Amino acid sequence: MALQPAAGARDLLPRDVEANRWIADRLAEVYQRWGYAEVMPPSIERLDTLEAGGAIDGGEVLRVVADEPLGLRPELTASIARAAGSRLAAQPRPLRLHYRGSRFLAERREGEPPRIREDLQSGVELMGAPSLAGDAELLRLLLDAAGHLPLGAAQAPTLLIGHQGLLQPLLAPLAAPLQRSVREALARFDRLGLALLGLDGSLLRRLDDLLQLRGEPLAVLDHLSRDLDSPVTADLRRLVTSVQGQAAALEIRLQLDPTFQPPFALYDGLVLELACRGLHAPVVIASGGRYDGLVRRFSPGEAGATGVGFCFAIEEVRQLLSEAGGWPGDGDQPAAASLVAFGRPGTLEAALDRLQQLHRQGVRAELWPTPCPDAEAAGAIARERGLDRCEWLGPVMGGPA
Repeated sequence: MALQPAAGARDLLPRDVEANRWIADRLAEVYQRWGYAEVMPPSIERLDTLEAGGAIDGGEVLRVVADEPLGLRPELTASIARAAGSRLAAQPRPLRLHYRGSRFLAERREGEPPRIREDLQSGVELMGAPSLAGDAELLRLLLDAAGHLPLGAAQAPTLLIGHQGLLQPLLAPLAAPLQRSVREALARFDRLGLALLGLDGSLLRRLDDLLQLRGEPLAVLDHLSRDLDSPVTADLRRLVTSVQGQAAALEIRLQLDPTFQPPFALYDGLVLELACRGLHAPVVIASGGRYDGLVRRFSPGEAGATGVGFCFAIEEVRQLLSEAGGWPGDGDQPAAASLVAFGRPGTLEAALDRLQQLHRQGVRAELWPTPCPDAEAAGAIARERGLDRCEWLGPVMGGPA
């Protein structure tokens, strides 16, 4: 029998689970104040839902052996968009939903079997809100949620903002496959890859310039406005201006990158990442963007179908907080707890009654499941288990042995 989890999977121990719950509960409280209701999509979906019309590489989906093509979700947005277009189709828009749950990825390396990667996520989806208003709400909510996590100057949080529309005026003359190749090369910061695509010299120079153009958002937008005639720059200016004060108060730096491309091709508008300084490398703790095309795929008859959202990577946040000394309350002494033990099998029921009486009083208590010869032996067991108190119920006179 194998004693190790599947390749890439891992066990979460009690302290990890406690930290994950604290982080997810903290974020959920913020989402709920903004009017977001919690949903829980299934872990298993049809492959055509999970692949989101080709936006997600089918090779990243862990497939399930079944009579129909099924897989484990590599992210949760597509599942929620499906639910919004079906069971929630009659709900008034804008539709505000939040969630927590695991995603599953198949990490494939040449010559090796796929490794399973499971991550806990917490996020929101806003559907049916016009572009600028929806984007502004999303950014403010993201900053508000981040502000309720104990991140500080040591983590140097930076909100990276981009927009798929910034490159569109430059890439519009190219065929769709070549556009995708250009975006992939830009996402990898791959100048050599760009040079090998056979692009026009002037376009290649402009793209190369854009690779070096990232920084303070309004300065970047000033530069872009001289070269790119796009309404996107005006919308981004309003968006950045609307969140600058909030970001400054939280000591979260804003950065605009015209070539930023997220790992999944779900997004067709605003894209974002919240990154922090980790112990060894930068850590992305939240990401998201606008995915109007995905919503229209699941709601083809809905006028003005739109969607925008983000998710926090709970385990990445936990790791950051652990490196910084933990989360509030981590390391506190647990509340006093008791062991309830009994002397003979006939006193088991009385021990269970006493256990539940303690529970009703708000006391954490656990039962020792086999008879203890005396109170001293029961006390030794309690100390070994880190419990403060022990109650031993001796034999009942005249009762069964």
